[in-house]
Amino acid sequence: MPFSNLPPVLAEAIAARGYAAPTAVQAAVLAPDAAGRDLIVSAQTGSGKTVAFGLAFAADLLDSNGRLPPAESPLALVIAPTRELALQVSRELAWLYAGAGARIATCVGGMDASKERRNLRGGAQIVVGTPGRLRDHLERGALDLSALRVAVLDEADEMLDMGFREDLEEILDGTPQERRTLLFSATMPRQIVALATRYQNDALRISTVGDERGHGDIAYQAVTVSPAEIEAAVVNLLRFHEAETAILFCATRDNVRRLHAMLQERGFAVVALSGEHSQSERNQALQALRDRRARVCVATDVAARGIDLPTLSLVIHVEIPRDAETLQHRSGRTGRAGKKGTAVIVVPFPRRRRVESMLRGAKIEAEWIDAPTKAAIQEQDRERLLGALLQPVEIEDEDRALAQRLMAEKSPEDIAAALVRAHRAAMPAPEDLTENTPEARKAAQQERHRPGFEDTVWFSMAIGRRHNADPRWILPLLCRRGHITRNEIGAIRIGGNETHFQVPRAIASRFADAVERTAQGDDDQAAILIEPSEGPREAARDNRSGKREFGGKPSRHGGKGPRRANDGERTYGKGPHKPGGKFAGKKFGKSPGAKDAGPKGAGPKSFGPKGGKPKGSGPKG
Repeated sequence: MPFSNLPPVLAEAIAARGYAAPTAVQAAVLAPDAAGRDLIVSAQTGSGKTVAFGLAFAADLLDSNGRLPPAESPLALVIAPTRELALQVSRELAWLYAGAGARIATCVGGMDASKERRNLRGGAQIVVGTPGRLRDHLERGALDLSALRVAVLDEADEMLDMGFREDLEEILDGTPQERRTLLFSATMPRQIVALATRYQNDALRISTVGDERGHGDIAYQAVTVSPAEIEAAVVNLLRFHEAETAILFCATRDNVRRLHAMLQERGFAVVALSGEHSQSERNQALQALRDRRARVCVATDVAARGIDLPTLSLVIHVEIPRDAETLQHRSGRTGRAGKKGTAVIVVPFPRRRRVESMLRGAKIEAEWIDAPTKAAIQEQDRERLLGALLQPVEIEDEDRALAQRLMAEKSPEDIAAALVRAHRAAMPAPEDLTENTPEARKAAQQERHRPGFEDTVWFSMAIGRRHNADPRWILPLLCRRGHITRNEIGAIRIGGNETHFQVPRAIASRFADAVERTAQGDDDQAAILIEPSEGPREAARDNRSGKREFGGKPSRHGGKGPRRANDGERTYGKGPHKPGGKFAGKKFGKSPGAKDAGPKGAGPKSFGPKGGKPKGSGPKG
């Protein structure tokens, strides 16, 4: 249906922007039963929320002439979680209320605070800002909320997740009781309900999350890959789609850093966004994406909040989202304003069931496919190249003269082949991936075994993830204790309380003797118990019972975090093993729980980077 019952000044602005009909959330807030009421709106990213609340509070702000009256203090306040989203909201409201003579002040971190205070004193009717900066202006007396008529919390769930609860409460406590409060949120967790109960009065609940338009313009794909080939699959997905702009989601800043470095090395124009980047670095990265100097962005969930890139057509979930809501929120960065988008979930083979359950919960129909092969990418390249070269172009005389010289020296076929080669050289090479069949996966696993590790023995150390065990200092420790090199250590699997590792059977006896001798030393490393074992059973038991190995939020299975691939164990290196051996029953060294264990009698927590490394440990050696 078309827009109806809008003030003429807003109707003209809407028509000028080419909007023919309201989105689901816009129609809902304009319904007669929503007029003048507090609202709790559940709507997904990219559903037209900004225009929706701009239209919703028009009746509270405009006078009988359809103008915004002069005001000494703000009439409307919009709070957004990030600087980028606040600036985006400000731009949207600027064109929507331009004909009404609106003065809009934007207050966000990283900007000139003194200039913001001047804008606030200049009579801004609408203020848009982030919680921290708005609270700062409020406490300094620069922001007067005594005449406020409406307050809007945009992406309220994200603000609470980011720790802005106290800021929001202080800001809302400084507003009049009779104001309207419009609360927009993609999800409705318990914290949002509590906030609404405290600051809203008889709020109308509106939900458009289940509406088909929420992800109707997004094509979902689930790509199954070997856990060892995730990064290679990402390379092939980027090369296959060749999206104008793509965003890759990772769970941690460390993973963002690693993936960004890998893609940069492969020749992709890529930027990174995570919590370790300053506001200036974020601005530079986003500007590079907007002016096409970069086409790929690797980001964490938090860092990507508020990003609005009109050319974004591809979202890749490199690491599986923690829940269906996160999946939808990440994917909602594409498929906006009627444009088509693609959201791809990279699914390691062992985690397919979890992703299937997540998709069912989100009511998303995803196409399960294999990662693009090298042959498929080359075929796409040929079609794209032909399309680009056959496009009509204007040719200058200088170019024609150069072309004639080339044709005098070489045949047309050679010149065309050289042109094709130049185009192809500018594109990163695709990866060869393991075929998605049991036979191919088994053969690939056997090929990846390191030479010399066909027959190995498992050993264990009495330290694990709960003692800050980390391969960066475990490897040098094993080399010093066992008098071997790091190339003679196979797979390392870190469990909750133990770490298991492999050494070739040919050197196991020499390793065991060296470990026993070095256990008599006086340094801190002698306190660590090392003994032969039958393999990493404890880690598997921990994960079956729901215990946490890698951090994260409590899982619905009763543990402290979701299970990871390899049943929760983290594996470094390759190689099959044969458990047991002639060293069964032997123990070398002391338990870290012993009275004299650890530096100066410290307990197990003293091992690892957080509690102090064993003496002399570190990446070297």
